[in-house]
Amino acid sequence: MNVTVAEMKANLSEILRKAAAGEDIVVTRHGKPYVKLSAEKSARTLPRIGAFKGQFKIADDFDVLGPEWDEYVK
Repeated sequence: MNVTVAEMKANLSEILRKAAAGEDIVVTRHGKPYVKLSAEKSARTLPRIGAFKGQFKIADDFDVLGPEWDEYVK
């Protein structure tokens, strides 16, 4: 969506709502691109907690050291 600086001043709240919803806004000045607004990337990401649940398998003995480590863990 392209808006002029004057339109931006007149409709700031509405334009910011659209940008926050994911729409890219280009503010033009004298017919040329001046500023680009877009939503913060972190606002569009998936939640981190539990995001990979069930996608990884860890062996039951993952923390058991083999005999080659005996001299280091005395």
